[in-house]
Formats: sequence, C-alpha cells, structure tokens
Amino acid sequence: MPRSGDLSRVAEGGERRVSFAGAVARFNDAAVRDLAWLLFSPDLLSASHAGAPLACPVESDKRAAVSGWLEALDDNPEALHALVRKPSLRRLGLYAEALLEYFLTHGPNARLIAANVPLRAAGQTLGEVDFLLHNARRERLHWELAVKFYLHIGEGAAALSDYVGPNLQDRFDLKHDRLLHHQLGLSARDEFASLGFEGPWRAELFVKGRLFYRQCAAPTLPPELADDHLRGWWMTVSEWQESKGDEAFAVVPRLAWLAERSLSNEEAGTLTFDAGALTSPTMVANYDRSAGDIWRERSRGFIVPDEWPERALRYARLTTT
Repeated sequence: MPRSGDLSRVAEGGERRVSFAGAVARFNDAAVRDLAWLLFSPDLLSASHAGAPLACPVESDKRAAVSGWLEALDDNPEALHALVRKPSLRRLGLYAEALLEYFLTHGPNARLIAANVPLRAAGQTLGEVDFLLHNARRERLHWELAVKFYLHIGEGAAALSDYVGPNLQDRFDLKHDRLLHHQLGLSARDEFASLGFEGPWRAELFVKGRLFYRQCAAPTLPPELADDHLRGWWMTVSEWQESKGDEAFAVVPRLAWLAERSLSNEEAGTLTFDAGALTSPTMVANYDRSAGDIWRERSRGFIVPDEWPERALRYARLTTT
C-alpha cells in the first residue's frame, strides 16, 4: 500500500501540468484566490464530449486585463468581502455563485445582465437561470454554474455514474443529465421569453471542481471528462491510519474547498486531524513547510468511514428513473 507521501505526489502530478496554479497562488486574499480558481481552473468536462458548449470566463485576449483586475482586487478586497461574507452564504454553491456574480458585475471581461432568474409557469417554479450575460463580442450567453467534488468508486473503466458525492446525495451522471436536459433549456422556453430578456441565448456549461481517486487509482476516464481535470485522493479511516507518516494534515472547511491554502507558522498549530473521531467523509489537506515558515498545500483528499465504499458502490450502481 502506498504511503500518504506517495499519494501526495500522485495528486500533485496532474496539477503540475495545469498552468493556472501560479495564477492563483500569487494572490494573498483567500476570496480573491477562490475567484481566480473559479476563473482559471480547468473544466471538469471535455469540450468535445460535454454535450453542450463550455463557458469561457476569461477569453485569451482578456487574460492580462483580468489578471491585472484581480491584482487590484487583491490589494483592496473589501467590496468582494462584503458580498461573499454574508451570513446567508453558507453553502459552497452559493459562495461560488457570489464570486462569479462579482466578476461579471465588476470585471473587465463580460457584462452581467441578470443572475438567478426564476422561471415559473401555472404557479409552479420550473427552475432558475444562473447567469445571463453579454461577452466582449456582445453575444448573449446563458451560463449554468456547478462546482462539484466527487469521489470515484469502482474498478475498471470509469463511467460518470462512478463519481459520487461524499454524502451520497449526488452523482455526476445525474447532475450532468439535469444540466443538459433541464437547466440549459430554461432560457429557450416560451415562458422565459415572456420575462423580457431578449434572446436567443447561447446556453453554456460552467462546471468546475475536483475529482478524487482511491489511493493511486488511475482508471480509464469516461469520454465526458477532461483529461486535465483537478484530482485528489481518498481512503478509508483504516487505510489512512496505516499509511500516514509524520506529515501534517488539517481538515478543509467546506467554504475553503476551492483554491489551495497556505498557512503561516502561527496558523500551523491547527494542523491536527483525528481520523478516529470521523463519522462522515471529510476533506483534508496535506501541508509541507516551506521557506519563510509558510505551510503550503501539497495535496487534498477525503478520509471516509470504513463502511463508506460499500455504500458508495451501491449508490453508483443504483438505477434511477
């Protein structure tokens, strides 16, 4: 069985190929880093097999302008904090939506027309359109945002159904199907046109996140997934207790699941994790001490209860109607 240090190197290997890493890590403010992560991180879905166009939040000719805007925001992040630190933003999805809304409202790349537009018919809510915007070419775009963190379960060639949410309330194939066949179609409905948003709208998927693989597993990917998607590892409590060396680990709070974090030497006192007390899947980060007494993330993973893999496999094989 590989030791946790080996897992860290495997998890890092894919991310070393991702050019966005430096573009995110250079920002000091956590919310600005999270916004940069949302804009620059690789898509989870493959452009050729996603089933719909993928959103491009930063077009190539606007990258320098967006980077400069983020640098200025990093120096004065108070306005961003006022939006994303509201007590009502307790869910990661709402936090990500607030970050993207701030960028579309104040950033140099696009102009927000409306966000979270509810669509109703006959007294029933049909759904909600996440974002309507004009890009730099004045195209009318409808973006559906999803930020997902799934754990792969099973052996052999992978399917989207093998990627399950840590609490087994969500599955990638089900989410993908709903995005394609429900959410993206909302802006094309007659009921939506009656709201006064002149179309037609080009509906695009904005799907970011990270996928976690058991220890060093490297299954053949389903065609829907991008080869360069962000990766992490997962293992059971027993496996983690057997493999853990002297490395520093800490629990990652849910609202900190986006960009990687660095800790000061004083903050490093929080680098403790008692897997024996774990009762549900928990995201943790592995830290290395670097120059200047800064602790930098080396990898991320999930520690899950010993019985979780069996339940996860049943959920992945569950047929839905």
